[in-house]
Amino acid sequence: MRETSFSAVVLAVIALAALPGALASPATRAADPGITSTTILLGGTAPLTGPAAAYASVARGAKAYFDSVNAKGGVAGRKIQYKYLDDGYDPAQTVQDTRQLVEQDKAFAIFNTLGTEVNLSIRDYLNAHKIPQLFAASGATTFGRDVAQYPWTIGFQPSYQAEGWVLGQYLAKTKKRGKVGVLFQNDDYGKDLLGGFKRGLQSSGVKVVAAQPYEVTASDVSSQVAKLKASHAGIFAIFATPKFAIQAYVFANRLGWRPAVIDNAVSAASNIMLLASEGGKNKAVEGTVALNFLKDPTDVRWKKDPGVRTYRAIMSKYAKGANVNDVYHVYGMAVAYETVSLFKRLGANPTRAGLMAKARSLNDPSNPFLLPGIAVKTGPGDGFPIQQGQLQRWTKGRWVPFGGIWTSKKL
Repeated sequence: MRETSFSAVVLAVIALAALPGALASPATRAADPGITSTTILLGGTAPLTGPAAAYASVARGAKAYFDSVNAKGGVAGRKIQYKYLDDGYDPAQTVQDTRQLVEQDKAFAIFNTLGTEVNLSIRDYLNAHKIPQLFAASGATTFGRDVAQYPWTIGFQPSYQAEGWVLGQYLAKTKKRGKVGVLFQNDDYGKDLLGGFKRGLQSSGVKVVAAQPYEVTASDVSSQVAKLKASHAGIFAIFATPKFAIQAYVFANRLGWRPAVIDNAVSAASNIMLLASEGGKNKAVEGTVALNFLKDPTDVRWKKDPGVRTYRAIMSKYAKGANVNDVYHVYGMAVAYETVSLFKRLGANPTRAGLMAKARSLNDPSNPFLLPGIAVKTGPGDGFPIQQGQLQRWTKGRWVPFGGIWTSKKL
């Protein structure tokens, strides 16, 4: 994943430094929009409704964490206000909402907007206006690779190409041969995963024999699953968002298809797997392999873990009524934690340019909401905050990790 050249990052840093007033002292320059003596306004969008509504928990988890920090006085005397709007996972709505947040609400940064296509729809606008697109909630490889062209944009989670590569490598190393049928979302998200997956399978006896795309606006993926079964694939790769991933498991079971399954991380939360298992009746989920980087609050391993205890305490106080076992809340809290750390490093006079400069020099080896050994790190030649993951296997209603931490350094 460390594929951005040193020179590209240098150019990006120079571009940030060259902003009017970027090097001026705090006493001689006006504050950036979204900053007052007592508040910092972060804006964003989330799919509170629509085909990806399962991800609404990401924003809720982030807000709960910010609220907990604000209750203790905030950061450098400022409280973090996080305003997020419902875009329904629709890029056109994302553009409209983002313009409102920037032009009317005067957000300091756009934070944690969820989805590949929706983030792509606002990237040019935000970079043209030199507004941070901070921790875009998407693993699209471009958000970590294209630093020189888009210096105001940075993602957070592992890139989809890297994730696909790891899953492909896992199959290449554990199976002498095999036929794979792939279900993928017909956009940059799905294609990114598929591309990395194929690269991971190179020079192995495991081959993709069928790949069926689906549109995010589709009602279901029954026909795609039927075609993949007809391909006689013995391995089923699911590169789909939760709604369609659940359908894929359900339709495979109804068809009596029992392939080995690999799933992408964004649909492999334990709460989604439990829904797909249909109360334990759907055996198609058993043995699924996926990559993970978050602590699962339902995992008994973390019952006494300080990070998970903190997570549960924050959720019970600042997100009352929410499902504390929803892993997507943990993701939101993890990204909010890193954001608070950034503002602590910025100190008393945060600027947009300063925020992005700090985001390009992350070095956190122990985010309490991530798995042990998963670091958050960026720097010259590295625009990807998280580059590691742990393989896990769905076994009798829970995820069981196996092997060590995978790291994908070059794609």
